[in-house]
Amino acid sequence: MTNAHSQPESRLDRIEQIILGLAERQANTQAQLGELSQEMRELTHRVNTLTEDTTRVLARSAILDDVLLELRDSQEEHRQQFLEHQRTTNAALQSLEAILLQLIRNSH
Repeated sequence: MTNAHSQPESRLDRIEQIILGLAERQANTQAQLGELSQEMRELTHRVNTLTEDTTRVLARSAILDDVLLELRDSQEEHRQQFLEHQRTTNAALQSLEAILLQLIRNSH
């Protein structure tokens, strides 16, 4: 009888050990899931921050590109104005030179 009685207990002990092992594994898995969830939240926060930073940098870059284009246009406009003033000044100097030569010739 002892043999028959100890065998089911042994079997129950093994089942109990298996259940306890499964419960321990489930607790470990739950803890790992909690850690993974925290890591995912941190990673998501970092990605969001990086995305915001990237968006800010791209917006600033677009503004700087616009400013650069305006500066180039302005530089070209100033260059054209300078060339026009230079032509006008040269023409005026040539006229003055011609007038001066005429005055010198007339005074002799």
